[in-house]
Amino acid sequence: MRQNAVVRLCLFALGGVLLLLAPIIGVLPGPGGLILFPVGLALVLQNSIWAKRVYGRFKRRHPAYAAWADRIMRRPSAARRRALESGDGAKDGN
Repeated sequence: MRQNAVVRLCLFALGGVLLLLAPIIGVLPGPGGLILFPVGLALVLQNSIWAKRVYGRFKRRHPAYAAWADRIMRRPSAARRRALESGDGAKDGN
């Protein structure tokens, strides 16, 4: 997480705005909503501990949807999960 609270708050607000715009832009022709939603969600999750907790609960309750969202956002947990499911014995690259 970023140290500067003002920057963190601005990025969180930008992510929230992108999340709100995604369904509105989604009705227009083109992939606009599909791009805005994961970017907004990633910004919100990076800058809010509360959002991370809520997303963790969502992932436990709805693993299929969470796996899709993680894959779209290119989260490292999605790559580890796919490697485990394929039997590669996922190794964390850190």
